[in-house]
Amino acid sequence: MTENHKCKYWEGNEADPVNHPDHYTSGEIECIDALKASMSHAEFCGFLKGNAMKYLWRYDKKGKATEDLEKSRWYLDRLWAETKSEV
Repeated sequence: MTENHKCKYWEGNEADPVNHPDHYTSGEIECIDALKASMSHAEFCGFLKGNAMKYLWRYDKKGKATEDLEKSRWYLDRLWAETKSEV
């Protein structure tokens, strides 16, 4: 897993709104890990694609363009890693 995909492998304590948002963690599991466990591979890839598209769609609408573009890239990188594992 690449540095962009920290999720459950993240070891730091500082807040990171792109790679490790506090509001997506409950106990010791992050939302993204729970979602992956609840979906088929195809469904999870569709979820990642949709989120990448969502952040691209609205990046210039909320006043946080750089952060939304980073989030879009995070989901796209994660999608790339997931599809790479299909081979």
